[in-house]
Amino acid sequence: MFTGSYVALVTPMHQDGQVDYVSLEKLVKFHIDAGTHGIVSVGTTGESATLPFEEHIDVVAKTVEYAAGKIPVVAGSGANSTEEAIFLHHQLANTGIVGYLSVVPYYNKPQQRGMIAHFNAIADASTLPTLLYNVPGRTAADMLPETVAELAKHPNIVGLKDATGDIQRLKDTLPLVPDDFILLSGDDATSLEFLSHGGHGVVSVTANITPKQMSQLCELALDKHFSQAKNINQQLDALHHQLFSEPNPVIPKWALFKMGLISTPVLRLPLVEPELVSQKQIESTMQLLGLV
Repeated sequence: MFTGSYVALVTPMHQDGQVDYVSLEKLVKFHIDAGTHGIVSVGTTGESATLPFEEHIDVVAKTVEYAAGKIPVVAGSGANSTEEAIFLHHQLANTGIVGYLSVVPYYNKPQQRGMIAHFNAIADASTLPTLLYNVPGRTAADMLPETVAELAKHPNIVGLKDATGDIQRLKDTLPLVPDDFILLSGDDATSLEFLSHGGHGVVSVTANITPKQMSQLCELALDKHFSQAKNINQQLDALHHQLFSEPNPVIPKWALFKMGLISTPVLRLPLVEPELVSQKQIESTMQLLGLV
């Protein structure tokens, strides 16, 4: 559980901005067929920041329904208010998810002691396992390895998604946490290196577009077939970078639209469709990969 390629799934929307559940079901089946190891529903890539609680919960529940037990679903559940995060955990608990992904509180920049208090309070109120999520480029607060080690003592905190892209951070964290503590990359471009230094998987944006390849890459790396995994990663390298050429999930949604997997590339404001130059770049890369 929680190892391999977990897709950070987009939340498809109609032209009016409402959730497109027909496309959501299509995406879930796409990942089941491709061998994706798990889904993260309504995380950053799922536009969690602009989905109200009721809609957030409904998208997660529908994702679980469409998965039909064939693929595990983790729910994004973070908030910059501890009370709101606990509320969200309670509301999501009976949807059929296998766990939570909870981000470092954003904007209010908590101290390390504040992070420990925040996540322990959430874990105390939870009945399912929680994965921590450190993404300082978005939250403006960085959870240090020593803080992760302290939080790993809680029985309901089972792992970390590290989106720093810094392999030294992984090396610093590994000796401090239990052997069964899950360490996931949150940065596609460095995910193979992360796996080769002891990581257990990736929460992948690239997997939205090339799920089979990302699953194979993880399986090969976890079996220590790094040369074969490197061959796949080299094919995906341009994709890894271009998907982040504008704020995530702007480019992933455009790519999925071009692949015919979602009905529109619509995003919730304040995000809008990509610039023309970005559209052309990603379409060219997708053509080279045989995706369009």
